[in-house]
Amino acid sequence: MSAAISIAREARSRRGPARGHRRVAAIDIGSNSVRQIVADVSQDGAIQVIDEMKAAPRLASGLAETGSISETAALAAIDALGRMATLARKSGAERVDAVATSAVREARNAREFLARVYRETGLRVRVLDGAEEARLCFRSAVAHFDMGTGRSIVLDIGGGSLELALSAEGVLERLSSLPFGAIRLTEQFLSHGVTEKSVRRLRHAVREGLHGQLPGRLWRGARIICSGGTFTNLAGMYLARQGVLTARSVHATHVPRAEVERILATLIETPPQDRRAMPGLNPDRADIIVAGVAVAAEILKRLDAREVVVSRYGIREGLLLEAARVAATFADPGEARARSVADFAARCGVEQPHAAHVQRLALTLFDAIGPRLGCTPQDRQALADAAMLHDAGYHISYERHHKHSYHLILHAELLGMPPSEQVVIANVARYHRGAGPKKAHRNYGALDRSLRRRIKRLAAILRLADGFDRGHTAAVAELKVRWLERAIRVTPIAARHHGDLHLELWGASRKSALLERVAGAPIELVAPDGSVFDSGGIAAGGVD
Repeated sequence: MSAAISIAREARSRRGPARGHRRVAAIDIGSNSVRQIVADVSQDGAIQVIDEMKAAPRLASGLAETGSISETAALAAIDALGRMATLARKSGAERVDAVATSAVREARNAREFLARVYRETGLRVRVLDGAEEARLCFRSAVAHFDMGTGRSIVLDIGGGSLELALSAEGVLERLSSLPFGAIRLTEQFLSHGVTEKSVRRLRHAVREGLHGQLPGRLWRGARIICSGGTFTNLAGMYLARQGVLTARSVHATHVPRAEVERILATLIETPPQDRRAMPGLNPDRADIIVAGVAVAAEILKRLDAREVVVSRYGIREGLLLEAARVAATFADPGEARARSVADFAARCGVEQPHAAHVQRLALTLFDAIGPRLGCTPQDRQALADAAMLHDAGYHISYERHHKHSYHLILHAELLGMPPSEQVVIANVARYHRGAGPKKAHRNYGALDRSLRRRIKRLAAILRLADGFDRGHTAAVAELKVRWLERAIRVTPIAARHHGDLHLELWGASRKSALLERVAGAPIELVAPDGSVFDSGGIAAGGVD
C-alpha cells in the first residue's frame, strides 16, 4: 500500500463514516489466510475501504493427515485475529462479522480453537457451511458484475475447498462446495514434487469430482467469475506476461483459457525456488499455486469456456454488504465506469467544458477513421475516457501535466474496467502532448505489443482533437473528415461567433504528426478560406 493511500485511509478512519454509511468490519478465517476489511458501506452498496489486514497462518496445513488444526497454525491465527479485533475497534466499526470456512469446518479441534479465539480476542466466529460460503461469494459478485442476464458461475478456490454458485438470469440455481482447495490438493497430489504426471493425476481427480456438480452441457458458455487468492494471482501473472505490471488492481481482468493453460505449463516447468520470483505471483503462494491453477484449468475445460473474469471481491465483501443490510442489486458496469470517471475528473479539477469538447471531437475523428486504423468498439470507450481525463494532472504542474495525468489515472479507483484498460487510458492521456510513445519509455515499452498499438492509435487521435481546442474556447463546432487516396482531410467548422480558427488550426497541425505516422498518410487541415495547414503549422497552399 502506498504512503498516500495509507494516509488517506487514516484520515477517513478518524473522521468516521459519512452520512448514510455504516462502518462495519468483516473477517474471513480461511484455510490459507485470515483477511480483514474495515469499510464504510452505503445503502446502494458502495464500499469505501478504511483499512485492511491479512495474515497467512495456513490452518489447513496438515489437516488432511491429522484431522486437527496444528498448534503452530492456531497460535498464528489467534495472534492475527487479536490485531484485527483491535483495528476494528479503533477504526470505529459498529459491527464485526467474523466467519470461518473449510479448515475450521472440518477440524476435530474446531470447538477448542473457536473458544480460544473468543477468550483471547473477544471475537465470536461463525462457522460457514459450504453453501453459505458459496452464497457470500455470489452476493459479492452480484454487487460488482452485471449478472442479471444469461448464465453465470461464481467460483472461489480457497485452501481447503472450491465453492460454486450457479445462476441463470440473476436467479441463484445451485450452491456447491467441493474438496478441491489449493492446500488440500497440494498435500494430496504434489507433496513429492510438481511434475506433469502428478498434475495430470490431480486434474483427473478434479474432473471426476465435477461430474454431477457442474453439468457441462447445461452450463457451457456461462460467464465465469472467480474470486480468491488463486485467481488474483493468476490475473497478476497474466498481466505480467502482458507487461502490465503497473496496474493498481487485478479486478475485472479477463484471463483467456489458453493463457490459463500456458501459465500452468510454465508453473510446472519452473523449479520451486524460481517460482517464488515469477512476476505477478505472491511468493507466499508459490507452493500451492499449481494446484489452484490446475483446478481453474479443469473447470474451463469442462465448460469449454473461453476465459475467466477475476474479482478481487469475495467472502469479506459479501459479509460487509450483509452486515450493513444492503439489499442485493445487480451492478451496471457501464454506469459504474461512467460515474467513476466523472467523479475522478471532478476531484482532479478537470476543466469539464474543455474535456467534454475534446472528447466529442476525438470521437468524431474515431468514428471517421478509427476502424480503418484497426480500432475496435472497445477502443472508442477507452478514447472517450482518456479524453475526459487527459488534463487530470493540470492542477499539479502545467509543464508536466500529461505525465501527472498518467500517474493519477493509473492509481485511480476506476470501476467497471479491467486493469489493462486502465493502463491504456492512462497512457493515452500521457501522450496527448509532448513526446510521442517510445519503446524506451518504461510506462509504454514494457507493455504487450497489442496494447502498445492501441495506445499509439488512440493517442494520435486524442492529440489532434486536443489541438483543435488549443484556446479552450470550443471555437470548432464540428469536424468534417474524409480519408482520400492521398491524404486524410479534416475541415473544422467554426462555432457561431468564432470565424477565425487560426489558433485551432495551428494547434491541430502541430499535433498531427503522430496520426500521420499511424495512418501512413498526410493530414490535410483545411481552413475556412481553403488554405491547407501541414504538420508544421504552416499554411501550405489551397485545396485542389
